[in-house]
Amino acid sequence: MESTHDVVNQPEPLANYNLFEHNRALRDALAFNAPDLGTAPLAELGELLGTPQMQQHARLANVHTPQLKTHDRFGRRIDFVEFHPSYHALMKAAVTAGLHGTPWVAPSPDPFAEGRAASPHVLRAAGFMLFTELEPSVLCPISMTYAVTPALRGNPAIYADWGPRLASREYDGGLKPWWDKPGLTMGMGMTEKQGGSDVRANTTRGEIDGQDDWGVRFRITGHKWFMSAPMCDAFLVLAQTTTGLSCLFLPRVLPDGTLNRIRIQRLKDKLGNKANASSEVEFHEAQAWLVGEEGRGVSQILEMGTMTRLDCALGTSGLMRQALAIALHHAAQRKAFGKKLIEQPLMRNVLADLALESEASTALAIRLARAFDRMGDAHEAAMARLITPVAKFWICKRGSHFAQEAMECLGGNGYVEEGGEGVMARIYREMPLNSIWEGAGNIMALDLLRAIRKADAAAALARELKPAHGQHAALDRLAASLPARVEDMATEMEARRLAQDVALAVQAALLAQTAPAEVFGAFCDSRLGGDWGHAFGTLGANVPFDRIIARAMPL
Repeated sequence: MESTHDVVNQPEPLANYNLFEHNRALRDALAFNAPDLGTAPLAELGELLGTPQMQQHARLANVHTPQLKTHDRFGRRIDFVEFHPSYHALMKAAVTAGLHGTPWVAPSPDPFAEGRAASPHVLRAAGFMLFTELEPSVLCPISMTYAVTPALRGNPAIYADWGPRLASREYDGGLKPWWDKPGLTMGMGMTEKQGGSDVRANTTRGEIDGQDDWGVRFRITGHKWFMSAPMCDAFLVLAQTTTGLSCLFLPRVLPDGTLNRIRIQRLKDKLGNKANASSEVEFHEAQAWLVGEEGRGVSQILEMGTMTRLDCALGTSGLMRQALAIALHHAAQRKAFGKKLIEQPLMRNVLADLALESEASTALAIRLARAFDRMGDAHEAAMARLITPVAKFWICKRGSHFAQEAMECLGGNGYVEEGGEGVMARIYREMPLNSIWEGAGNIMALDLLRAIRKADAAAALARELKPAHGQHAALDRLAASLPARVEDMATEMEARRLAQDVALAVQAALLAQTAPAEVFGAFCDSRLGGDWGHAFGTLGANVPFDRIIARAMPL
């Protein structure tokens, strides 16, 4: 057969590159928030995640989705979820990198300790962002393990058995007793059909069933409407006991080696997040053990939610960075109308605008991670309470718009699932998830109002913004208006607007301290000063586009 044409002007895929070394925004954010942090592990991880082999694992784990096996061939109930080998390869890489429970045991097990020399949560946050660029779905059980590890200290006996393995860098995906596994993962089961985020409406009940080496034991009956990563080794679940909603430890395999009575009804068919299994489950007098004080389950779940909400902000920031990197890489190679796309004025405006958004999101997410490393400091603790819902709300809200604009940079190639550029379609389907899970936008706005009432938020915010005072008139105006709005505790109707404005102000103040003047100036002019439209790519004509784009290039 004769060839009808030669394939030309099609970009090479973005591969064989170091995700960390070329991420200037992330590196500068780390230098500011953790100046003594050793970044060699991040460089090593970034090199691994940019390889074609790992990119292939990410693709295969999403193409060959988890499969539920409720019974074996003899009719026995097994409730087993089967994953493609690439899923396990990704999980092994994430666990080896210490992205799960590892920060809670090194260098100090106490997150409230004064004067911690290292920054394990910042280190882990940066690694989490890098891994999200490769594949975000498998990070669901990784994130939950990170969140539940400190909560498990509410039952010292269970923590003594499980804690070291939750922080282990060895991965074992088998369904085995905990003592036969070098490393463990955990999940959470909170929401039910009738309540969703309103967990106080839960109907799952727990009846006391005695006491043993792990403390007070319950038998629970009920259901969970969303229980992701059902092949985790155990879960923290909420159930109604005699004193109210309580937090219970629910293992997949019981201490006697038998399977617990957890029935996986089906797996959700989700828009994205395909490599991760999300299930509907029922509990048929399943055995569980009390964690913490009976009747205090809501407060415990809020503490765990703080950790997973940090990961939502980190994850979306990582997805933004990958979408931007793919768009930049494509535009630097593809030609149209006599020029490379990256040389076309309108495309330069779009790419520079996306670069500003990505850097600002990275700056805010890493700043939040810093607070978790310094919870013994009153200001850092106040900022953790204040900007956790703010970062989760604003960064995740921006994600879907960001992904759509980055996809458009690739044209039709961005809208296909196959090949290297098929990653963009996967990112687009993934973006809404972090905004919905762990509390959607309205829940985050309400959490901001609760944070304002519990802390001297106005003073903490003023202190946070002070280093940038006098550097841009628009930021000064916004910063001057916020304390009064915070002190007045904006009505619920205004809470989303307040979350947006606090996020923009903190992002701008951070960029003033971490980014070049052209990035800070363009961000303030557009986001705060009004020199911007209602879509990406509407920056003013005097923006130094080339310098902003050059800083963001992935290679």
